[in-house]
Amino acid sequence: MNLFSRLKRLGGTACKSSATLPVTAAAKPVDSTEVYKVIAEDKPNQSSTSNPETVDMVQEEKIAVADGADEQMLGSGGPEQKLAGRDEVKFIKGDHQNGDAKIDIGNVNGKAAFTGMSKEELMKYANDPFWVRLRWIFFVGFWAIWAAMLVGAILIIIGAPKCAAPQPLPWFKRGPHAKFAGIEAAKPDDVQTAQKIHATGAIYELPAALTYSVKSPEVEKQIKQLVAQYEASDVKVILDLTPNYVGKESKLVQDALENQEKRAAFVWVSGRTSPPTNWLKVGGNRSAWEQLDGSYVLSQFQDGFYDLKMNSTLIRNEFGGVLRHLVGLGVQGFRLKNTKFFVLSDSLEDEVNSAVPKDLNLGPSEYGFYDHKQTTFQSGLGDVLYDYLSIVKNASADAFLSVAEDIIQPQVYQLSDVAGANGIDLPMYGDFVKVLSKSKPEKSLFKDLENTLFQAGNGSWLQWNFRDVYVDTPHDPSALALFLSMLPGVPVVSVDAIEYQNVTEKTYKHIEQLRHSASYMHGELQLYEADPLVAFSRIKSGNPGYLVIFNPTDSPQSSNITSELPDKMTVSVFSENFNNYEDVDKVTPLGKVSLSELKVAPQSAIILTYVPKKAE
Repeated sequence: MNLFSRLKRLGGTACKSSATLPVTAAAKPVDSTEVYKVIAEDKPNQSSTSNPETVDMVQEEKIAVADGADEQMLGSGGPEQKLAGRDEVKFIKGDHQNGDAKIDIGNVNGKAAFTGMSKEELMKYANDPFWVRLRWIFFVGFWAIWAAMLVGAILIIIGAPKCAAPQPLPWFKRGPHAKFAGIEAAKPDDVQTAQKIHATGAIYELPAALTYSVKSPEVEKQIKQLVAQYEASDVKVILDLTPNYVGKESKLVQDALENQEKRAAFVWVSGRTSPPTNWLKVGGNRSAWEQLDGSYVLSQFQDGFYDLKMNSTLIRNEFGGVLRHLVGLGVQGFRLKNTKFFVLSDSLEDEVNSAVPKDLNLGPSEYGFYDHKQTTFQSGLGDVLYDYLSIVKNASADAFLSVAEDIIQPQVYQLSDVAGANGIDLPMYGDFVKVLSKSKPEKSLFKDLENTLFQAGNGSWLQWNFRDVYVDTPHDPSALALFLSMLPGVPVVSVDAIEYQNVTEKTYKHIEQLRHSASYMHGELQLYEADPLVAFSRIKSGNPGYLVIFNPTDSPQSSNITSELPDKMTVSVFSENFNNYEDVDKVTPLGKVSLSELKVAPQSAIILTYVPKKAE
């Protein structure tokens, strides 16, 4: 029996003995008998569990198996599937009784495994010119690329735009502003008066009758003299204007009498024998309609002065020309009066009774009896004001346009197509100044301040009108000035108010320094409930924070502020009466205090500085 026939009869169980057989493929099939020489035999006395022995069998002649057993075992494919070369076949014998064996055939496909080049083979190429040149190319290329990346990184760092530092507030937001009387009462001493409070703007009122006469030589000369008065200082001139009505002798009225198309600038009703509506003069009990040239013309203010529709094209062009001319004369700020009357209803409907009358004793003949929804706070007011603001900004980027009175309904002053944006700079809103200056506030200062800032619009830079402070306030005027000046907004200090007369220049100098700090100009506002105290902080990342505390009561109060503020703080500035009380610990500028132990003097204010805690 030939070898492969015998292999075919063997089982598949692994055996622990092995035999090695060199195989040589025959050139062509030949019938012959394969003869093998046994080199080593199994020892018959050894148990089946003993270590296997290896039996080497050598083929003595080149043969070809005629019965096809080798093809059955190795497959009948092409040359790649047949044994070639000197393949090694191992027989591993197992249990002698069962005759099981395992065949381990190496390198069946006849391919030698890749083992790479030896050192001697590699060294033949070490000095080959081609490989030497290639290595140098890679070496030089690597360092050239590395150097290029280094140079590029340096150029990017040098050429990249620097992070712009926060811009300082524009002059009209830095404040405060000094409020004077009319331009006719201006005098050279006003400059020193404004400089006492370190003002950035000086406010004067232009009479309503002169609003549309600024191009006349007399008015123009007066305004030029006022501007020249402040040229040597850093104080800008601001004018209060009343543009929503004109006198009978004005050019606008005369043009309307001659040309009916010009009457679109007024509320002009022809062909009526009685007043068109029940509208009354502002604050009065007489009809707001006056007869002129056989027609009724709206006159809500003074007799002989007629209301203008500030949203009409005629008035936009006329008043826009006034603003541009004043900017050309050197005026840098405008505060408009009567803005709630700028847009009037075209439907000419009667006013209805007010749902919440201010005085229950008022009757149908009194102005306060009605709600005035036809003549005030009309939709689109914010857009109309923004048109005039745009005219001012186009004339001078440093100029501003605002209001001279409480806007009362902030939502009406917002733009119709930009949520939260006002049509003016520096709105004036709320009664917080009045509430703060009362001897016994009727409501929580914290809640009133929070509501004022919220209703005005978060981020609004308000005007804080110091004229609203009660003249009989028990609080130290310097305490009110310090507290209000650190709120987001501009203090407007009337020169005849107690905040001017009873506050030293030293206090206003401290206020100026604090308002120029990054924490104030660009910092966040955080209110703290510390009833009966009212407190807030101004903080910008990377800068010292400021904590402002005001005591509105007539007794010392502990600073019971529960927050993440550090306990140890430094005194920055305090109101002028702070150390006048015996039962309050004396404080000194730049002195250290413990917030948990600090007692705030009655009707006083203190400003502390601190290093904010890092968020964990």
